[in-house]
Amino acid sequence: MTTGTTKRSVMIAGHRTSVSLETPFWEALREIAAAREQSVQVLIGEIDAARGAQNLSSAIRVFVLAEMRRAN
Repeated sequence: MTTGTTKRSVMIAGHRTSVSLETPFWEALREIAAAREQSVQVLIGEIDAARGAQNLSSAIRVFVLAEMRRAN
């Protein structure tokens, strides 16, 4: 499994921001978005809106972990 970090640019609430995540998190995020029939960008926007003061990359990792635990 490749675990390198990848930085991607996403549009959130009308502005561009960069998000750095390890490959498995990007893959899981795509799977979750597909299961919800939404884009990764929309899903990241929802995570961003709910994260409070938490770093966006960290909020995404915590979200993915919670979703994976919920699925089991």
